[in-house]
Amino acid sequence: MSLALAEFAARLPKAELHVHIEGTLEPELMFALAQRNRVSIPFASVADLREAYSFTRLQDFLDIYYAGAEVLCTQQDFHDLASAYFDRAAADNVRHAEIFFDPQTHTDRGIAFEAVIEGLLSAMAQAQQRHGITSGLIMCFLRHLPEEAALATLTMAEPWYDRLLGVGLDSSEVGHPPEKFAEVFRRAGALGLKRVAHAGEEGPPTYVSQALDLLGIDRIDHGNRALEDDKLVARLVAEQITLTVCPLSNLKLCVVDEMADHPMRVMLNAGLRATVNSDDPAYFGGYINDNFAALAATGHYDREDFITLAKNSFSGSFLPPKAIAAHVNDLYLAVASL
Repeated sequence: MSLALAEFAARLPKAELHVHIEGTLEPELMFALAQRNRVSIPFASVADLREAYSFTRLQDFLDIYYAGAEVLCTQQDFHDLASAYFDRAAADNVRHAEIFFDPQTHTDRGIAFEAVIEGLLSAMAQAQQRHGITSGLIMCFLRHLPEEAALATLTMAEPWYDRLLGVGLDSSEVGHPPEKFAEVFRRAGALGLKRVAHAGEEGPPTYVSQALDLLGIDRIDHGNRALEDDKLVARLVAEQITLTVCPLSNLKLCVVDEMADHPMRVMLNAGLRATVNSDDPAYFGGYINDNFAALAATGHYDREDFITLAKNSFSGSFLPPKAIAAHVNDLYLAVASL
């Protein structure tokens, strides 16, 4: 008997291209770090914290997200956070991950940039040795802060430019268009860093166009609302711009009302290079295989769709062409065995 679609997806090798490492902070680890660092958090128990994970919009989530980040204080904390994510990703057959981190969330409260990045880098090296997972680090700028703050962060990161894969743009989207960050992205591009940006989650299709035209991005994070503009969709297809889509996040933040309404089906039909990702899995109820399972439960997808999504995750990565080809070959070998 053939495997159920969700189990089939779970066994496929895959890459994850849209995951905020701070968003992988599970309640149990949050409480453990709060105790270790003697930090007070506004929740009495793990159960109370999980009950608070009821969001109606992006800002509701961000308020809890930033409160949770307060427990991350030392290099060891950041190592432990990322190590826990990689252990979970390995269980989901993730072979490569390009992870976001938000240094401003930490440096603005007095945490040294070095503690943040060195903790993450040590966990990444451990993950490659322990699980064979390769990874890259994308430094995100918080769009609700001024561009001057982003420029200062880019300067602060100078000793680690060779350890960064790229830069990104996240946090509150509405009211903070990509054009606000044109100069810092120009400078990052001149340094040879890859560029990505959250656009078209809650913001309009014009934010996607601005990210392409003014930020020179290599990949769009989310991009759902691009579907409202046929010319934009045609451009994304023609230029093979990868969309890092996050189904459970979209559901949890009420970007879609029901998973059956998720635009992934439309994206695939349009020929967009869409991928499946977990975004902030500790808050949104699932890691990458949970996102595949949620799509599978709609009945709108088949094996070929999920093979395409897994292939897209490697093709849309910033890995060298030879590494991408090797991963795609491993994918098809896995498919042949299922």
